[in-house]
Amino acid sequence: MASLPALAVDQARSLSRAAQNKLGHALRDRVAGEDAPAAARRIWQTPGLRWFTEDDPIWIVNQDAAMFPGGITSLLLQSLHPGAMAGVAGHSGYKGDPWGRLQRTSTYLATVTFGTIEHAQEAIAHVRGIHERVRGKDHRGRPYRASDPHLLRWVHIAENWSFLTAHQNFSDRPLTPAQADTFVDQTRVSGELLGATDLPRTVAELEAQIEGYRPELEASPAAKDAAQFLLREPPLPLAAKPGYALLAAGGVALLPPWAREELGIPLPRLVRPLAHGAGRFGVAAVRWGMAGLDDDERLRHGDTH
Repeated sequence: MASLPALAVDQARSLSRAAQNKLGHALRDRVAGEDAPAAARRIWQTPGLRWFTEDDPIWIVNQDAAMFPGGITSLLLQSLHPGAMAGVAGHSGYKGDPWGRLQRTSTYLATVTFGTIEHAQEAIAHVRGIHERVRGKDHRGRPYRASDPHLLRWVHIAENWSFLTAHQNFSDRPLTPAQADTFVDQTRVSGELLGATDLPRTVAELEAQIEGYRPELEASPAAKDAAQFLLREPPLPLAAKPGYALLAAGGVALLPPWAREELGIPLPRLVRPLAHGAGRFGVAAVRWGMAGLDDDERLRHGDTH
């Protein structure tokens, strides 16, 4: 007969596994949607050639839990281009269906990174078709087109700078400098097919291009509204908000100081280490939760890494 201490340990382990599985399902359903298992099977189990392998830096970065705060960083940084933000505010419906938009973006990234070349090209063609219909004027009356290569370049570099920066700060497996350059180069595959031009090949070129866009950047009313929505009014149940706050704090901490200043997001120097620590803790919690799912329940193959 098992001793009382042994029974208590077994019960604690059972409760821990149940909590881990519950968190994993909640994360999966938010990020990938209820059809996540079907999406995972299509991405991972379809035979065919793929652009990348599990040893490639783009694979390592895009499968890691650090993508969660990196995604928040990316949205905030991208919003500083008035044309990009006007397109999102006017055509994406991000407030009316924020989780649907996140799920579509997550599935797209997983498909072009991990899926077959055929499926990746189909996904890119679908997004290009949407971009062709998205056009209008920004808050200053300047015309924009979502298919504009210059605008697509900004979205591309802001996104991948954010993902790489999050990975280097919050992952258990940061890339070497050479791997980081390779990551930047590998992101060009889908970026160029999407219509962006003159994309960077190295981290140095990536950072130089970010800097080169700064004269065009400003926090439009729509950008400040998006920051308010992301950071102070996230559409989450009360129980999920503390965990999201950790990831959001990490995402804000990664932003360049000039971007935080432009968006009006205060982060005093003494508080920055705390925000960074919150991000690391949040990423660890996400990684733990996703590890509680069965392999065929994950959208990303490596969510336990």
